[in-house]
Amino acid sequence: MLWNALLLALREIRRNILRSVLTILGIVIGVAAVIVMVTLGDGATRQITQQIESLGSNLLMIRVGQQMGPGQQSNTPSFSLADAVAIREDVSAARAVAPSSSTSLTVIAGNRSWSSTVTGSDNSYFDVRNWELETGRLFSNSDLQGGRAVCVIGATVRRELFGAMDPIGRKVRLKTMACEVVGLLRDKGQSSMGMDQDDLVVMPLRTFQRRIAGNTDVTLIQISVLDGHSTEDTTSELERLMRERRHIRPAEEDNFTVRDMKEITNMLTGTTKVLTALLTAVAAVSLLVGGIGIMNIMLVSVTERTREIGIRLAIGALEREVLLQFLVEAVALSSLGGILGILLALGASVGLTKVLNVPFVFNGGIVLIAFCFSAAVGVVFGYFPARRAARLDPIEALRRE
Repeated sequence: MLWNALLLALREIRRNILRSVLTILGIVIGVAAVIVMVTLGDGATRQITQQIESLGSNLLMIRVGQQMGPGQQSNTPSFSLADAVAIREDVSAARAVAPSSSTSLTVIAGNRSWSSTVTGSDNSYFDVRNWELETGRLFSNSDLQGGRAVCVIGATVRRELFGAMDPIGRKVRLKTMACEVVGLLRDKGQSSMGMDQDDLVVMPLRTFQRRIAGNTDVTLIQISVLDGHSTEDTTSELERLMRERRHIRPAEEDNFTVRDMKEITNMLTGTTKVLTALLTAVAAVSLLVGGIGIMNIMLVSVTERTREIGIRLAIGALEREVLLQFLVEAVALSSLGGILGILLALGASVGLTKVLNVPFVFNGGIVLIAFCFSAAVGVVFGYFPARRAARLDPIEALRRE
């Protein structure tokens, strides 16, 4: 009986193909919009997670003051190299510790110049930030201890100053200092904050302090935590150690900030998920609109086929058989709209992820949910017209012209 009802439903859909297509258009758009929104949201979330992870695994950052950016009070003391040494020795969960200081400078090579971020640090900087060398080498012990004028550059600096040429062994000028390029870092691309990670020049910390900054300040200490250790516990341990070293009394606030990159990741991905849920909810309204369209066209179909329904009832068809026939037709319409919506969504998602430069993440769960929801819309909005058809009086139906 169910198979016969499905065949009759498909016959009616095929007989009024244009009307059927227009009827299911709302379902198609609703299903496609929901899947596209979720796919783009998942892609954005994965991109943020990957970019945060590219900054460093299990990364903690200690900055001066209570802000992440500029604007610290001038009387807030900076860190020292001894602070980084104390962290290495006293914090057991610290895999690598990288003290650093940075500033923006114009880097000159030949007749080309480029404004970039110049950072002074040691080889631990490349470890905690997951940097890989493309060519050249990192700093030697003599480079670090003697404060030699050598540097490692990012892909953007290489492109702007040297084009396609090999930069290894060439000189760049920073202020009045000539610095030899000894290494080129592998390309990382933009961070989740929209900053170019490859726009940097790294030199030994002693060189930076003596030749660039003119002081021994350390403005940032980055710590990579060993796998299997809690970053929350390590953060508490760092806070206790730094309060002790900076002679902060129990009643006083910290004059430094410890930031866990996992917290930033959770914040950004949480925001993305909330926005995705809101957009998905808005898109789901189209499914309800499509369901109303199906109910409307099914009522029209019942009116057009009143005499046919009367004949079926007169020759012995049961009410539940007529109910099933029209209900199956409504579900077939909505399910067809769901299938077309899924195909449209997958094509649109592939195209939009390329345009927006986010990963394509196929979510089979949301595809299945969207299809089931579209079929459920057919059941809910098709029931009233089907019930109305099943309860027609055969005599009154046969009188209808």
